[in-house]
Amino acid sequence: MRARPVSPRLLVTDLVERITAWPATERVRVAVDGPPCAGPDDLAEAVAAELPVLGRPALVVRVQDFLRPASLRFELGRTNPDAYYERWFDLDAVRREVLDPAGTAGTGRVLPTLWNPETDRATRAGYLTLVPGGVLLLAGPLLLGAGLPFELTVHLAVSPAALARRTPEPERWTLPAYRRYAEEAYPYLSADVVVRMDDPRHPALVEAR
Repeated sequence: MRARPVSPRLLVTDLVERITAWPATERVRVAVDGPPCAGPDDLAEAVAAELPVLGRPALVVRVQDFLRPASLRFELGRTNPDAYYERWFDLDAVRREVLDPAGTAGTGRVLPTLWNPETDRATRAGYLTLVPGGVLLLAGPLLLGAGLPFELTVHLAVSPAALARRTPEPERWTLPAYRRYAEEAYPYLSADVVVRMDDPRHPALVEAR
């Protein structure tokens, strides 16, 4: 495999073109997977901003808004990397409230947020409607390898050295979780699109030889 450098703008254009290649009557579910330092939320928002003018309404949902209650997240301690990998994100709720409804055969009624970690209570957010032809972008870490249904998966890859360098000190305890994710979920190999994001200002699309 080789990596082709692209500008952030060209990266957005490339992803928009891939998404709009799907039939205009079908909803498209896109994973934008990567650690926070890779900017998955920002990339998802940038892609979503381009889609409506092309006739594809878009909705961004952050997996960080689907945390489990603190009693479950912190059962093994507040800085346990295995708990972060296995217990922090309520992926069952993500499937039930976001991805299944956003599928072509779904109702289109999507819950944009579930849990507020500041209050440790449900956000009580109202449902939003994703019309046929709409695009759902789910952004955040550790999204692949869990059997979640997507039409397109994008993995923002960060080398271990860059991940350690760019992860803020209070969050460095999560680094073993990302190492485990790489070893168990193989996101670099399983994603439809892989982007090297050691420096988000200079992304590179990974292409098969």
